[in-house]
Amino acid sequence: MNDYKILDAKDIEFLVSLLGEERVFTGEAINEDFSHDELGGISRMPDVLVEVLSTDEVSKIMKYAYENVIPVVARGSGTGLVGASVPIFGGIMINMCLMNKILEIDEENLTLTLEPGVLLMEISKYVEEYDLFYPPDPGEKSATIGGNINTNAGGMRAVKYGVTRDYIRGLEVVLPNGEVINTGGKVVKNSSGYSIKDLICGSEGTLGIVTKAILKLIPLPKKAISLLIPFPDLDMAISTVPKIIKSKATPTAIEFMQREVILAAEEFLGKKFPDNSSDAYLLLTFDGNSTEDIEKDYEKVANICLEEGAFDVFIIDTDERKEAVWSARGAFLEAVKASTTEIDECDVVVPRNKVAEFIKYTTLLQKQFDVRIRSFGHAGDGNLHVYVLKDDLSEEAWKRKLAEVFEAMYTKSVELEGLVSGEHGIGFAKKSYMLEQCGCEYVGLMKNIKLAFDPKNILNPGKVCQ
Repeated sequence: MNDYKILDAKDIEFLVSLLGEERVFTGEAINEDFSHDELGGISRMPDVLVEVLSTDEVSKIMKYAYENVIPVVARGSGTGLVGASVPIFGGIMINMCLMNKILEIDEENLTLTLEPGVLLMEISKYVEEYDLFYPPDPGEKSATIGGNINTNAGGMRAVKYGVTRDYIRGLEVVLPNGEVINTGGKVVKNSSGYSIKDLICGSEGTLGIVTKAILKLIPLPKKAISLLIPFPDLDMAISTVPKIIKSKATPTAIEFMQREVILAAEEFLGKKFPDNSSDAYLLLTFDGNSTEDIEKDYEKVANICLEEGAFDVFIIDTDERKEAVWSARGAFLEAVKASTTEIDECDVVVPRNKVAEFIKYTTLLQKQFDVRIRSFGHAGDGNLHVYVLKDDLSEEAWKRKLAEVFEAMYTKSVELEGLVSGEHGIGFAKKSYMLEQCGCEYVGLMKNIKLAFDPKNILNPGKVCQ
């Protein structure tokens, strides 16, 4: 049902009466950034942008929108890559970024209670002062925790520690009709009915608006060391990963990268990577409470890599080297974007032992379709970030080739028993691929879940399964 009310002066009056003129924006007062996300493949301006400070304000806006059948999109920092926060039907956009308070750290229960607008980088900095650790580590540190929860963000440390969903103990959620529910809490175990909390996590803002979260923390590991390992080719590098996992050495992260992406990052940052002479690299991190424990693990892994054909093993244990390596890894997406006119991304996940086969296939696609394709990603959990570059293609040729390349890649991921998205979600951009892959029964269940939460389909409509 997409027969939405078109906003008029009366609706704006209601929002101004609730929030004041200084937190309600219309027309040219809305910054163009709010029309798209980080990748920018789709854009549409909201009819009105509002800034909220409390759960009560969100609840009242949703109640009004529900009664009047007005579409609503909640938004954080806008760092997504699949158009999930784009208001494709216009309506009301709720900017959650001012709900950014850390409310409580509970050192006995190892939890952190906070509002959805708190940035990921602020969380890690805050809890480290208490000698605690929030493990999820998505690449975009300026993302809000609300956005991370809604996409079930993963990141580099997922190999050892898991993803965002594994660290959500409780949520306060405003439903599409304005009602407020609490799900989960500070408890460690919970078998009390269906897990609504886990449905909200990863729902991309389509089921409810998170207004408070209780995160699980763990004691902060005392030491961390990285290894940068050059290989003759990517196939050899990736083929080593299952052997590393099997060795029980438990690295925190296992990233793969290729020379052309490293060179792009060097140019983008204006500084050198510790080594750029090889075609392929693995970057591993180990953490623990003593140097001895970490050394045992990384020596075992270093030996495995050398036996499998690695050229060398560089130990990244100085602050200078760590900064050089991880700043380059963090800049890969921006560097790829800066090297071309436009990009789009395929965020597939495949079984770990199929990563090399998938990347090899993308190399064939480069030649077949005569487009540049760049990739990097999480070799430890099979989540690949594959970018197709527009360069000097015409708009018509770009759209045609992009559709053909994506269709080929998603077909290949299905063939390799993978899935459409490992961590960036479905949003608007990847809907057709997910619907194609999952089948009618699965998608039907998702539609019915959406219907149960949002019978008028006003909350982030047109996304995921709609």
